[in-house]
Amino acid sequence: MTVVAEEDRVRANVYALLGNLLAAPPDEALLAALAAIDPAPADGTLLAASWTMLRDAATRAAPAAVAGEYQDLFIGLGRGEVVPYGSWYVTGFLMEQPLARLRADLRELGIERQPGVSEPEDHAAALCDVMSLLIAGESSVPLPRQQQFFAHHLEPWVGRFFRDLQQSGAAHFYRAVGQLGEQFVEVERRAFDISVPAAGTTPARDS
Repeated sequence: MTVVAEEDRVRANVYALLGNLLAAPPDEALLAALAAIDPAPADGTLLAASWTMLRDAATRAAPAAVAGEYQDLFIGLGRGEVVPYGSWYVTGFLMEQPLARLRADLRELGIERQPGVSEPEDHAAALCDVMSLLIAGESSVPLPRQQQFFAHHLEPWVGRFFRDLQQSGAAHFYRAVGQLGEQFVEVERRAFDISVPAAGTTPARDS
């Protein structure tokens, strides 16, 4: 049985939380749990401030209102205000080559789409879930392989997605989710750059 370091367990849990929040609107129990999280240490970092922002947003949120917000942001009439797919951000179209490359990578890793899931695998929620699995799940892999997956399938676009989420006029609770997501993936990127400096050529970074 693989022993997961506490730092990696925390990373996996943050990815899992982001995956849950992006896959569906939070229910009353999850909002209550977020409202009860301990304040982050006042260390002046944007990531710490993001946790405080999420806690405060959850404290103010009502499940029905957040469900409506989720509908407007990600579903809408035909399309939501923010499109949460990697292919869209990288190519401007859905179901394009980035999705094909992702599916090949997932096959290599032995990760299959769950039964009943209709969303393409390059949905931001699905990619966060995969990162959680790669860090501390049954499909866990060494840090260089985590970095490779992150660099190929998240780094080129997910920061822009989280910024778009923050800037959407429909976002209230989800503005805090976008802030946490942006700051967390930036911390991940920097940590990978330090820990895996020789992981090979990576795609152009999100800007």
